[in-house]
Amino acid sequence: MVRLLGPQDRLLTTLERQYPLVEVHVRGNDITISGEPDQVADAQRLVEELLQMVRNGQELTPVEVSSSARILERDRGGVGPAELLSQAILTARGKSIRPKTMGQKQYVDAIDHNTIVFGIGPAGTGKTYLAMAKAVQALQRKEVNRIILTRPAVEAGERLGYLPGTLTDKIDPYLRPLYDALNEMMDPEIVPKLLAAGTIEVAPLAYMRGRTLNDSFIVLDEAQNTTPEQMKMFLTRLGFNSKMVVTGDITQVDLPMGISGLQVVSRILDRVDDIHFATLTSDDVVRHTLVGRIVDAYTKYDQEQMAKRQRDDAARGAGGGQVSERDRRYRASRR
Repeated sequence: MVRLLGPQDRLLTTLERQYPLVEVHVRGNDITISGEPDQVADAQRLVEELLQMVRNGQELTPVEVSSSARILERDRGGVGPAELLSQAILTARGKSIRPKTMGQKQYVDAIDHNTIVFGIGPAGTGKTYLAMAKAVQALQRKEVNRIILTRPAVEAGERLGYLPGTLTDKIDPYLRPLYDALNEMMDPEIVPKLLAAGTIEVAPLAYMRGRTLNDSFIVLDEAQNTTPEQMKMFLTRLGFNSKMVVTGDITQVDLPMGISGLQVVSRILDRVDDIHFATLTSDDVVRHTLVGRIVDAYTKYDQEQMAKRQRDDAARGAGGGQVSERDRRYRASRR
């Protein structure tokens, strides 16, 4: 019961927030649910799924509660979240890394069944983290001989100028998120040895040109900051017995000019076999719940601004057409 309710009963609070017409009372090991009949039935099924997840040894957070509720709502009578979200990718440093939403589960399954997978979605949806977990899993199972992690060295809206130190020191700030994830998934003492041996390679995208990457699991992070030419260059590095995962958020492009390669590639390769595009949404955000609401608010704002620009363009086009028609008639009369 303690694991089901969470610290300060925060999971119980999340449950009541999912079903506002329901009251949940806990006394000892008994849970009583009352309120609107349909929501009571939904809440009961959710509690049963959460109990099964606890019995499976899965640690619950508000993310699992919310995700499980959405899965039950969208797929009534199908496979429950306890089964869908129970498969751990790997266990590292005392915790299991597993998909926490239906979208993440489909993304992980796509990596298993396709050679190249694009994970596209907003911040906090686990695109890079899950891709790296699959890479570490493949290395541990000896399915590949090395892991290659890369990302473009593009600053996020700031100009930091020239950085001091060696070449490694200069590119390290851009690649730090990848190192952080590695240290969470593997023994921090082993990671430097694997890096030194070349079993794990973390490098900027510019270093990929001219290479053929065989027996490798390659992850390209922050792909929205690649140009179309860079994206083509990266994808054509694919060698035998290799997998590629490309992750990015097309709403956070930091390129100073030009078109993002991630925006273009979906229109070019969407019908190519063995390539899968997995789209994650705010429903798949596994950071603070506020992040999902922030993503939704920005998406709504962007859509409103786009609609406004289209209306303004249409108005200007109509006005421009009238002017040019008058000009045409004036010139005709002069002739």
